[in-house]
Amino acid sequence: MKKDYWILFVFIIAKFILQYALISPEYELHRDEYLHLDQANHLAWGYLSVPPVTSWLAWIIRTLGNDVFWVKFFPALFGALTIALIWKTVEALNGNLFAKVLASTGILFSALLRLNMLFQPTSLEVFLWLFLYYAVIKYINSEKIQWLYVAAVVFGIGILNKYNIAFSVLGLIPAFLLTEHRKIFRKRHLYWAALLVFIIVFPNLFWQYRNNFPVVHHMKELSESQLVHVSRMNFLKAQVLFFIGSIFVIIAGLGALLWYRPFKRFRVFFWSYIITMLIFLFLKAKDYYAIGLYPVYIAFGAVFLSHLFDKGKARFFKPVSIMIPLVLFIPLYSIAFPNKSPGYIVSHQDPYRKFGLLRWEDGNEHSLPQDFADMQGWKELARKVDQEYAGLSKTGRTIVICDNYGEAGAINYYTTEGIKAVSFNADYINWFDLSKRFKNVIRVKEKPEHELEETGPYFEHSRIAGTVDNPFAREKGTVIFSFENSKIDIRKRIQDEINEIKGDW
Repeated sequence: MKKDYWILFVFIIAKFILQYALISPEYELHRDEYLHLDQANHLAWGYLSVPPVTSWLAWIIRTLGNDVFWVKFFPALFGALTIALIWKTVEALNGNLFAKVLASTGILFSALLRLNMLFQPTSLEVFLWLFLYYAVIKYINSEKIQWLYVAAVVFGIGILNKYNIAFSVLGLIPAFLLTEHRKIFRKRHLYWAALLVFIIVFPNLFWQYRNNFPVVHHMKELSESQLVHVSRMNFLKAQVLFFIGSIFVIIAGLGALLWYRPFKRFRVFFWSYIITMLIFLFLKAKDYYAIGLYPVYIAFGAVFLSHLFDKGKARFFKPVSIMIPLVLFIPLYSIAFPNKSPGYIVSHQDPYRKFGLLRWEDGNEHSLPQDFADMQGWKELARKVDQEYAGLSKTGRTIVICDNYGEAGAINYYTTEGIKAVSFNADYINWFDLSKRFKNVIRVKEKPEHELEETGPYFEHSRIAGTVDNPFAREKGTVIFSFENSKIDIRKRIQDEINEIKGDW
């Protein structure tokens, strides 16, 4: 093995160690992780929340035992692969060992550490963005047609992982038209590659068609509930923070695309960045949607700086530039990750507030960062529902209906009673089994007003069976209602509510 690759191996090992060390055992899985893990039990070519790749990974995790180790392994793996690919990207740009180390350091000590904590599509998405850009670089270097097909396969898999990768191509197409590489549109292989993308994503498109394109409803709901609170200025501020230790490398990379002669043929990437960012700003996208853009510009910047720092006194800046990401990461280590107890964070609010970490998607400030609060209270909820379910099930078939996907997913992940909780929220609306009559209902409600008065008359016995008491949980105050011995066949009421919700789509 070349010496270079031994150094890369050290980076990869460091990546895995950091990912497992950044989460305190006081934190549970994140609400999104429970949903994605439950998709392994309902394999399909599409879901309301995400395309199908995440469910395939969840199936592998389930096969391996479904432990937290494996849940955390795959996002860490995609983060490690991103470091390996940045190494290869620098090689494709004729960068030396210093450039590879500088780029890898910038990727390692960045917001990707936080992104790669959670089992979500975003970790794979960032890797695939970089892979797509890598294929474009290889094509520009060689003009070999095979790289168009590699890019097509990567983009197709990217669409099946998260639709957000479409913005990379929306930036690249006009960028190619603005440069001498516009001649690519005269190559028939480009259109064969586009057909290959269509073949790869067709099963998901067909699923969307068969289900009345729920992605449109999902985007509308997202826009109304979350994107409405997005500030374009905060979006731009976050771009600086994501790779704060390498911001000078990114700026150097963008500048080099304009003025560094060996990069003239890659100028398409300068325009691609500008166009993609303008699209994100116009749509008021969430700040993390743009994270996949940056690794390739770190590669460009690292190669350019390696040339700039190669002679005379400028060599002094080599070790300094490698140390900057690490030095700036140290203060972020204390606040950007769930490695401090919730109690500590609540009593030390100022640094978290300073970096805007206490502002949630609802636009308001809270006592914990939203992601951290979303990692609390789930075991308590599952234990209490399990306890109630065990008692009710002795009297008849029982269904557990939750208000949101986090509750349903957490109950299904932790249950020891074989519960298959459902919800009228997210993908669970498609997972109701109404083939048999239910005698009892456990209803998990975030806002419990009037639930006993409205639902109780349909059952012989109704009561509050418990609440989520964890003071740090986003679900604090969620109520578990128990309804026993139904007087009617409740399946019709459930089906009517499902039809009403789907009708709104």
